[in-house]
Amino acid sequence: MPGPETPPVERTPKSKSGVAKRLKEDEITKLCRAYEAGTTRRQLAIDFGITPKTVTAILKRQGVRTRWRKLAEADVDEAEQLYAQGLSLERVGKRLGVNSGTIHYRLKKRGVRLRDTHGQ
Repeated sequence: MPGPETPPVERTPKSKSGVAKRLKEDEITKLCRAYEAGTTRRQLAIDFGITPKTVTAILKRQGVRTRWRKLAEADVDEAEQLYAQGLSLERVGKRLGVNSGTIHYRLKKRGVRLRDTHGQ
């Protein structure tokens, strides 16, 4: 145990849990430009030390149009047909401009029996 003459240890303050990090104006501009150049929300969240949800909120406040969109029923019909023709979820998603996870979710919700992706 250190003696009374030993100076106290300097501690760096920890960030408070649940407190959102505020980005400066130049950081917000960089974030928006990076998103428009194709960087994903997830990568931006990592790069700027914020959550993907915060990235979305910033983009929305700045009027940046997001790349994801909601699938219309006609799109889900097309996805079902393409999948039945043998296209993978990934290829169907690319054709419709959405993530393969979105296609998986919507087909499953519709009751489509999905193929085993591991060939078993």
